[in-house]
Amino acid sequence: MTRPTKWRKVGFVPEITYFKPAGIPLRFLEEVRLTVEEAEAIRLKDLEDLEQEDCARRMGVSRSTFHRVLESARKKLADALLKGKAIRIEGGNFQIATHRFRCASQGHEWDVPSECDQALPESCPTCRSTEVHPVPVCSPVEHGGHRGGRGCRSTQ
Repeated sequence: MTRPTKWRKVGFVPEITYFKPAGIPLRFLEEVRLTVEEAEAIRLKDLEDLEQEDCARRMGVSRSTFHRVLESARKKLADALLKGKAIRIEGGNFQIATHRFRCASQGHEWDVPSECDQALPESCPTCRSTEVHPVPVCSPVEHGGHRGGRGCRSTQ
């Protein structure tokens, strides 16, 4: 029996998720599917220029798992770029990595990306109250191809 896939933490989901070679109609193109966690691995390693150990920690996986995700992403990108294929970023096994906070005085809630390494915000961004507390973790909920519905966010 195979081991279930571990959900990977993602700090950024791209707004633009489809790329294609110019001048070639879609009906003639093959497509490469890059998962959201593969895109995150490329972002952390190649754009943010982090060490693999730091990338793996941010994604909540082992260094060897991070290496496999990164290599898979790079191979898919090379295939698409060198063979003129379209790239679609979608799906995968991921959850949005955020910390959720609540204002005790007014009940406002907001998320802070976990990359910010901020233990506790100084004040509520809406009412500026200093009575700020982390929202307890609940189980992530399936939502639109990824985990992380309203109120149920990862805090690690």
